Amino acid sequence: MVACVAALAVASVGACASSTLGGSTFDTGGLPSAAPTELGFDAQVLDQLAEEAAGFGSTCFLVARRGRVVLARYWNGGGAEAPQEVYSVTKSVTSTLVGLAQAEADLSVDDLASTYIDDWQGTPSETVTVRQLLSGVSGRFWSMDSDYTDLIQALDRTAYAVGLEQQEEPGTVWVYNNAAVQTLDAVLRGATETDPASFAEEHLFAPVGMEHTRMTGDDSGHSTNVFFGLQSTCPDLARFGTLFAQDGMWNGQQVVPRAWVREAIGEPSQQLNAAYGLLWWLNRKGSVEPPGGGDADQLVPRAREELFAAQGLGGQVVLVDPRSDTVVVRLGGGEDAGAVGYQISDAARVITEAMVAPQAAPS
Repeated sequence: MVACVAALAVASVGACASSTLGGSTFDTGGLPSAAPTELGFDAQVLDQLAEEAAGFGSTCFLVARRGRVVLARYWNGGGAEAPQEVYSVTKSVTSTLVGLAQAEADLSVDDLASTYIDDWQGTPSETVTVRQLLSGVSGRFWSMDSDYTDLIQALDRTAYAVGLEQQEEPGTVWVYNNAAVQTLDAVLRGATETDPASFAEEHLFAPVGMEHTRMTGDDSGHSTNVFFGLQSTCPDLARFGTLFAQDGMWNGQQVVPRAWVREAIGEPSQQLNAAYGLLWWLNRKGSVEPPGGGDADQLVPRAREELFAAQGLGGQVVLVDPRSDTVVVRLGGGEDAGAVGYQISDAARVITEAMVAPQAAPS
């Protein structure tokens, strides 16, 4: 049963972001809204894409342009104020926290990670940089069992990740390495002298109104989950995506430095996989198939290269098209929806099929 229908025919702002039409609630989670046609979309195509998303076991599907929501639908217990696990979308938030810590002069991404991880000093991991951890080229130990079983089951996930061995020379191999990303918990704690969850709340979630988003910890009470574990909603992640679509600006405030946005998503972070930025997926012709599906050559063939995305297990997607200032968020299940689950390319159809006026003048 569809709980929210994207058919609001008037623009609203601030507190006027929840309205009723045809007995259903169009809930944008406090974001301003607009009619699809007002911002250059074909409403019927958007509706079709939403219904197709529903077929993948989605809990929510939201489209926003210039910070204004043109479609928001919820199913299967989802809601604008109902946070859920978004898996590796967490990584793009963690990347942003590193950028914010750099802006606060707590660290530099070119620092040796061993500056903040004492256990790596005097070991083969001593020369790994923070940038290499963000880029997927740290050379830290990886195996399927380690990354997807042992790390998940570890009482203290950061201690487990830090304690793994150096497998390759830093900068020589690209690997989608959950444990390597988890070591950024130790880096952020050492650099900021606080836990990443508190740092995120103060420097990211509160400034952009992500009121229903939080980072979680493991059972040890000593670690924040930074490779997965973020609990969030479609409206909150639309805020996050819009922040990056607008070069780090939110309501006239530079929340994330523009230079960091450009560094994280403007170009490949290394030379081994052009489809990867700093814990963000880029629509470039890369060499590694992204977890959860997608074209190994390009996430969205025939779409412009500027598109970028955060992606998590089960088809969690935050797709951003900075040229048109459009964000598409899809959350929900996907593992049982067939051989191929929801992908970034499905979300990109909002840009390639539903947008009829990509260069429409701002209203």
